[in-house]
Amino acid sequence: MPKFAYTAKDEDAHLLTGTIDAKERSFVIRELKKKNLTIISVAAEEEKKAELWSGREKVKPMDLVIFSRQLATLIDSGISLVVGLTILQQQVENPYLKKIFYNLKSDIEAGNSLSSSFGKYPSAFPDIFMNMIKAGETSGSLNEILERVADYLERTENVRRKLKSALTYPVLVMSMAIIIVGFLMLKVVPTFKNIFISLGGALPLPTLILIKISDYGLRLLPIIVLLIITFYIIFVKYIHTERGRLRFDQFKLRLPIFGLVFRNVAISKFVRTLATLVKSGVSILEAFEISGKVSGNKVIEQATDQIRLNLQAGENISEPMEQTGKFPIFVVKMIAVGEQTGELEKMLNKVSDYYEEQINEALSSLTSMLEPLIIVFLGVIIGFIVLAMFLPIFKLTQTIGR
Repeated sequence: MPKFAYTAKDEDAHLLTGTIDAKERSFVIRELKKKNLTIISVAAEEEKKAELWSGREKVKPMDLVIFSRQLATLIDSGISLVVGLTILQQQVENPYLKKIFYNLKSDIEAGNSLSSSFGKYPSAFPDIFMNMIKAGETSGSLNEILERVADYLERTENVRRKLKSALTYPVLVMSMAIIIVGFLMLKVVPTFKNIFISLGGALPLPTLILIKISDYGLRLLPIIVLLIITFYIIFVKYIHTERGRLRFDQFKLRLPIFGLVFRNVAISKFVRTLATLVKSGVSILEAFEISGKVSGNKVIEQATDQIRLNLQAGENISEPMEQTGKFPIFVVKMIAVGEQTGELEKMLNKVSDYYEEQINEALSSLTSMLEPLIIVFLGVIIGFIVLAMFLPIFKLTQTIGR
């Protein structure tokens, strides 16, 4: 028979913990209520152990989209939160989500709010998710907020996927090129070098250059690998610092061609998040704080922090936004119009739609432009290697022909 661990309070508010053997959790709850205890949590011991073991697992954005839509549909149908979470727990395949749903249901049965229950899993649910749920509970429109959360997560995930897809091709091709060139320089060229030495005679200049590069590569390979690993470790640690992250994000925005894409993605995420939070009833100061973090760029995040300080001083949004110099004039003017007309959320959505279109066009242009450049680059490098290796053979053939 399974054991259930419980935490409860007695009439004098003393905390009690223990275990009860029972076939199901409902029996334990009934027994505790008979003793006039206030239930805090009841969980099967194996689930409790699993919770202690985990805690940093992340939930995929599309899993959150499906969960939000399903829960919104169930609530809209008049089903209670506890029953809705029970249904979702039975359907979900992700074991971590299944455990979360079980614990959420226990928390709600114990009288906790849904937003505070979500707050126990910061690695699984982003800040925007928890703040919007809190706003939905306050306004009494939880089903609408869940639908809005799902729409928001779906759109931001689509932008992320498009960016990842556009960058995957050039990164994959360049990686393969490095592997092929490395194989030629470290394995094929030394073999040809031995053949050329055995044949004797003077070697053409391209062949000499290629052999020298191959020789140095073989000698310095351990040092090169060690330097690459060391640089990577230092770089990762550096960009996880406040200063390092800011410098790296500044560098990304200054990159030719790619910089514009990174900037548009950051602004699109910032504006879309701000629009969603404003429409959901989250305070403007909290909305700016969350939106800055969600933008994924420290430069934009610092600019939003400055805007928040101005908002606290009673200023409007557009003027301090323009003063930061980090936002395009188009964004500033559209927000100014939204403030004047009282339709800020509508204008923010229009700005976000515009930048999403710009991102799609930029990524399409980037892909079509990179393909021929990569092909030319590979053609030049590999062509030089092949030419340098075969020049001595052509020279030897001509000598024999004479």
